Amino acid sequence: MNDLRQYFHIHWRQGLRLREKFRFSEEAFHLLLAGGVGLIGGLVNLLAFYATEAIKVMLLRKTGDPVEVAEVMGPWGRLLTPTLGGLGAGLVLYWGLRLVGPQGSSNLLEVVVAGDGRLPFRNAMVKFLSSLMSIGTGGSIGREGAIIHLSATLASKWGQFARWHPYRLRLLVGCGAAAGISAAYNAPISGAVFAALIVLGNFSMHLFAPLVFASVVSAMVSRSFFGLRTWYSVPSFEFTSIVQLPWFLMLGLVSGIAGALFLKALNRTEAGFQGLRIPIYARLALGGLAVGLIALHYPEVWGNGYAVTNRILQESYPQGMRGAAYLASLFAAKGVATLVTVGSGAVGGVFTPTLFLGASLGATFGLLLQQLGVAAGLPLLTFAIVGMGSMLASTTRSPLLAMIMIFEISLDYSLMPPLMLACVVSTLMARRWHAESIYTEPLRRKGLKVSQDAISSEATTQRTVADLMRAPVPPVRENARFQEIAERFLTSSNNFLPVVDGRGRMQGMVALQDLKEYLGQDQIIPGVIAYDVMRPAPTCVTPNQRLIDILPVVLASEQRNIPVVNTLQENKLVGALLRSEVLTIFSEVIAASGKTEA
Repeated sequence: MNDLRQYFHIHWRQGLRLREKFRFSEEAFHLLLAGGVGLIGGLVNLLAFYATEAIKVMLLRKTGDPVEVAEVMGPWGRLLTPTLGGLGAGLVLYWGLRLVGPQGSSNLLEVVVAGDGRLPFRNAMVKFLSSLMSIGTGGSIGREGAIIHLSATLASKWGQFARWHPYRLRLLVGCGAAAGISAAYNAPISGAVFAALIVLGNFSMHLFAPLVFASVVSAMVSRSFFGLRTWYSVPSFEFTSIVQLPWFLMLGLVSGIAGALFLKALNRTEAGFQGLRIPIYARLALGGLAVGLIALHYPEVWGNGYAVTNRILQESYPQGMRGAAYLASLFAAKGVATLVTVGSGAVGGVFTPTLFLGASLGATFGLLLQQLGVAAGLPLLTFAIVGMGSMLASTTRSPLLAMIMIFEISLDYSLMPPLMLACVVSTLMARRWHAESIYTEPLRRKGLKVSQDAISSEATTQRTVADLMRAPVPPVRENARFQEIAERFLTSSNNFLPVVDGRGRMQGMVALQDLKEYLGQDQIIPGVIAYDVMRPAPTCVTPNQRLIDILPVVLASEQRNIPVVNTLQENKLVGALLRSEVLTIFSEVIAASGKTEA
């Protein structure tokens, strides 16, 4: 028995040393997962690009930007192509969703805010194919929506296959969204900020680090195929005069009102299409027909607007009042085309069309100022690019995201001061005119309230244990022998092991320090079981409890992993709550509140 005691002591010390040296932490594991999701996002972007080009070749017999294709088409081609494309995209949705059957929510924000992070894969594939059909045939919608959604879904599905808990599935969804934005726009910072602000609503380091990692990997995968280039070509200009800032404050006001009106019009357009009570394929065909009718006079409304936005930034349009009239009509035409495309139910993103609207609005504003004899020293591109950012801020309600996005897609830092001013003013103005953003509006209709503040005390107090719950510390049975318990401590970093009965119900906890007294009792060790050495079960928490309600339990606990049970009556072990993570969240809220009061 002395040999057994010596064996235990030696291996215990060796195990502790090795564990400290080679411990693979939860944070490191999440970074590894984020890298895999980044790889997925980059490949999805590659798939979307070539699939869209293939659809253009099959249906249009041409490749390139949809606007360039539309401009060389005859009237019938401009009219029928988006109509038939909408019909095809609608049929894919109609039959595809029927074949896959009823599934859970496919809204990224909903599965994070009120769900378990599970996105249905078959549903996502159907919507991805439908989106490609709409984009490839001139629908006024962006491809970034399909890329983000499929990347997030594949990440979520990976976690579902591995049977990970909801807290990790939500993180994977956020990483997928970050990777999608990063790959689509070659903007890794924007991808991480988008996922942190819009999807997860949290800038905590343990969440933000994986988002950054996924964004960087995704961007590098895309760059390996498409190279490194700016998304929009912006001529260099040095903005140095403070007296020119008031014009951009005014542009922010105009953009805020325009963004709020756009969201209001989008709500009414969606309600109008749904009120028609016709199948989805008929709605999408009707939306395509409306785009085709507009394209008879304005072929620039086809596609996401990338090519036309570049033309505006290069000032390739008439000058004077004629140019202002042209840009204003282009803004109205693209706005209506985007409203009917999205409102009819087409699957896709509105990021890039919003940038088009902002560029045309900003350039129009600048031309009008110059006609009034003011702002003569400012190139029109400054108003166009600031308009892009302020319009994006007004629809997303995220000025930080808009600032970073415009900087990354243009790589022009000199315009940051007017851009920052316009984005903040635009967001404040839009909030007064319309309460929700383009992302939170669908959730509001379902009765869900979303806070997009990175660190919000109200949002934190409403979070539940289920939001942070991890897999439970693997328990031992109450009749587990002493040697089995000792081996478990040697092969893990836990100082406590939960003890459960045959039905998985919590019976108590075995503490590592409590085993020491048995090491010198030679005759007792073989007969000692977990029931003999366990402590009473600690106070447990349940998944539906709010973090604010379980804070006293967290503060009083001496364990790193607080047990989570299904109910306090049944007491079945279902997870663990990392004590340090909860304390970090509340410390961030307290720090943010202190800064606000100061």
